[in-house]
Amino acid sequence: MLGLHIADIVVLVAYLLGIIAIGIGAARLIKNMGDFFMPRSFGKSMLVMHAFGTGTHSDQAVSVASKTFTSGLSGIWYQWLWLFCTPFYWLIAPIMRRFRAITVADVFAARYHRSVGMLFAVVGMFNLMVTIGVMLKGSSAVVASCFGDQVSPNVIIAVMTAMFLAYGLAGGLAAAIITDFVQGIMTIVFSFILLPFALEAVGGMAGLRQAISDPQMFSLVAPAEIGFFYIAIIALNALIGIVTQPHTMGNCAAGRTESDGRFGFTVGSFIKRLCTMAWSLTGLAAVAYFAGREVDPDQVYGLMAREFLPAILPGLLGVFLAALLASVMSSCDSFMIASSALFTENVYKPLKPDREPGHYLTVGRMTSLVVVAGGVMFAFWLPGVVKGLEIFWKISPMMGIAFWLGLFWRRATVAGAWASTGAAFFMWWLTTTEAFVGWAGALSPGFVHNGEIYLPWQMIFYLVAGLVAGIVVSLLTEPVAEEQLDRYYELVRTPVAAGEPVLEEPCTIPAGIAIPPKRNVFTDSSIEVMVPDRSSVYGFAASWGLVGVLIYFFFAVTR
Repeated sequence: MLGLHIADIVVLVAYLLGIIAIGIGAARLIKNMGDFFMPRSFGKSMLVMHAFGTGTHSDQAVSVASKTFTSGLSGIWYQWLWLFCTPFYWLIAPIMRRFRAITVADVFAARYHRSVGMLFAVVGMFNLMVTIGVMLKGSSAVVASCFGDQVSPNVIIAVMTAMFLAYGLAGGLAAAIITDFVQGIMTIVFSFILLPFALEAVGGMAGLRQAISDPQMFSLVAPAEIGFFYIAIIALNALIGIVTQPHTMGNCAAGRTESDGRFGFTVGSFIKRLCTMAWSLTGLAAVAYFAGREVDPDQVYGLMAREFLPAILPGLLGVFLAALLASVMSSCDSFMIASSALFTENVYKPLKPDREPGHYLTVGRMTSLVVVAGGVMFAFWLPGVVKGLEIFWKISPMMGIAFWLGLFWRRATVAGAWASTGAAFFMWWLTTTEAFVGWAGALSPGFVHNGEIYLPWQMIFYLVAGLVAGIVVSLLTEPVAEEQLDRYYELVRTPVAAGEPVLEEPCTIPAGIAIPPKRNVFTDSSIEVMVPDRSSVYGFAASWGLVGVLIYFFFAVTR
């Protein structure tokens, strides 16, 4: 049936029915807007798997395996670009929880003005449409290859969309987190199930070295395309944008305490870094296994599954497909809820206040449908998974510049936030024009790669444009009221107390919570940098140690 054994079909159907039942059962937890968009009731283990499940999906395995298949082990940086950001998650997560917000747009509204919050809502929804589209595109390529191309990728996209809509619309973020626990475990299975069989088939790393003559294929750094400069810039770009990925608020703030969010976001992300190694090694094994055959790089991961798993045990390919679906559904449901929260809380509710809670829940669910529809259309348009991933990288930093300016600099203004975002988007567009590419190539050949602005240079151009515009315009325009700034920075430095009540008004400290005195690294300055506490310093240092261990381990394994 569709190229699958009956055992594979049974596994798939059992998984899909079970996960929908769990998600719809979570709908009974929904009593108000906060329960749907931002429950504050989960502990460390649930948030670890939520951060892992939301941040890890099958299109990433597709892109890493695809890039490794064409460029070698340096393709791992198509996901390991986040590796050097991960220690900062230990510092970022408590701040996001302390904002006591439902969406990142709430934070922009509290720091700047409601108009900046609305701007972020629009950009954030666009971001999530692109993200959902990339995931659906990558996952459909894997599933289609597993079915032996007997099912159209478009049909597969439609089925996956219907599945995560079913429980996401019913149970909101609570359903997403509960199902992420199961689906996160299955994503780990999806990541590692192929690797031992693929390596055995090509004779291990020794067999790979005999079969692949180009030494660059075994290098973690390939100067021709993915060198140190490339890695450093895309990592910086990722750090600037991570705070303005709309689902980051849910990863950090859906826990009972800020410690839960900090542990969950950091540890869940490190688990993903381990999975990325398996994707890259599987892609490299495919280079030797498919030698002499013409293979679409985006289908490498699925083709490897179809080659090995059915012969090992009937039903194993069904487990692989169920795990693949888990990886995409666990992310898409979270992104869908984050997008509906952005529109409902930060665009619709300010324009239509004082409506019944049920009215806003209905609006949120309808918005989810619109955003998902946009993601599906983007998936149909997208020429390839790697290209879609590169587009995704460039969206979040557009407003990340204004976020970081507002967090660390009191003088950042409303006009400055708009200017930095507008300048960054404009420079992104400008660097894609033929005139700019020609000018840059004449100025220096290093600016251009394969007829386009070299990706790291494009990132530098739009980041610098956004930063300069934000600073200059802020210095020339009216500052934000001191009273508003004081309330914002009080949020940043006031820890969330155990059992603290959740207020309906976002970015508000409950009455009776003691606000710590200001302890600024730069005293008597407009620069706001808190003196870190001991747990922040120790956790940050330990995270960097783990980064070093992972790089050394992967280097040693590939040698």
